[in-house]
Amino acid sequence: MPDIFKNHGIQTHGILSLSPRETCELVKQGAYLIDLRDTDFSDYKAFDVVNVISLPIGVFDEHADKLDPENYYILADSSGLKSRLFAEKLREKGFGHVSSMSGGFVEWERDGMPVRVDVNERLSGSCACQLKPRERGRSEK
Repeated sequence: MPDIFKNHGIQTHGILSLSPRETCELVKQGAYLIDLRDTDFSDYKAFDVVNVISLPIGVFDEHADKLDPENYYILADSSGLKSRLFAEKLREKGFGHVSSMSGGFVEWERDGMPVRVDVNERLSGSCACQLKPRERGRSEK
């Protein structure tokens, strides 16, 4: 496979940083998008492209070794703050084709990239974190 990361993104501290649009294009070319978000968030709103691997930060270290180090991986989190750190972890494990998506899911959605929404998995709550029980199954009072 040719280097599909070539001529894309910006190198930041040794890790390629990609925009959501570039990420979407590269996933269509065979790269894997690793979703680092907790399933409480990814079950509600998900990246709606092929080749998405859900690997939440909390279980990343114990499952990262199951990935094929020859594949191309783009790591994404909620806001783009931690994906570079986890891309560095893969690089340290010998993965050669690793990048990070800048802006995370927030920018992905804002840029109009494909999103799958399951309203039954929506979290409720008045703060931005919305860490309250899911709305489904709650009785109305």
